[in-house]
Amino acid sequence: MSIKPLALSMLLTSVPLAAQEVTVEITNLTQGIYFTPLLVSAHTAEASLFEVGTDASPEIAAMAEGGDISGLVTVVDSIGAVSSANPAGGLLAPAMSTTAALSEVPMGSVLSVAAMVLPSNDGFVGLDNWAIPTEPGTYTVYLNAYDAGTEANNELVIEGSGAPGVPGIPANPGGNGGTSGTGVTDMEPNTLIHIHRGTLGDDNPSGGASDLDSRLHRWLNPVARAVITVQ
Repeated sequence: MSIKPLALSMLLTSVPLAAQEVTVEITNLTQGIYFTPLLVSAHTAEASLFEVGTDASPEIAAMAEGGDISGLVTVVDSIGAVSSANPAGGLLAPAMSTTAALSEVPMGSVLSVAAMVLPSNDGFVGLDNWAIPTEPGTYTVYLNAYDAGTEANNELVIEGSGAPGVPGIPANPGGNGGTSGTGVTDMEPNTLIHIHRGTLGDDNPSGGASDLDSRLHRWLNPVARAVITVQ
């Protein structure tokens, strides 16, 4: 019995796409910056966790200002993504690595990564819709830090803050900052997601403009390395 061309086409499109096994090792490349719990997600290319040059979503704002990835997890779960939330089991310290294992990733998926960088006001390390290769192998990608554009980078540490719209840095995990700063700025001229300028800081531990130490908390992009293994 022969199969007509239309029937053959329907038969072929009904066959599930092949799946891949993907592991993502993320290394913090900075000297004094920590990453909050990471979200590593493989999903359809039609979706995006964030886009440079656009307004931050409420879920991105919650992550970038307070390290809360629960909203982003809800979003990726709703689109059937294959994700790993908080693979490091907490903060990822400078020079440390963590690995996320993603199983049964549909062929043609893209990879996204997001986590707040601390200490910062609304900075986050991110990877936006990196196309996962169909060819098995090991690939290296460097990740930049972005500014969510939702809060002025006043560089003032306010322990316990981080709620959207609440000024200040929620925490300095290294405990090596200053106090009594007057604030670097009280406005954010670019309210869209953009490349972060980095921390300015100062060398005054009990005053000055910033509560951050320019000798410890400065960074230049990229801030992380992702080694992606596709099988």
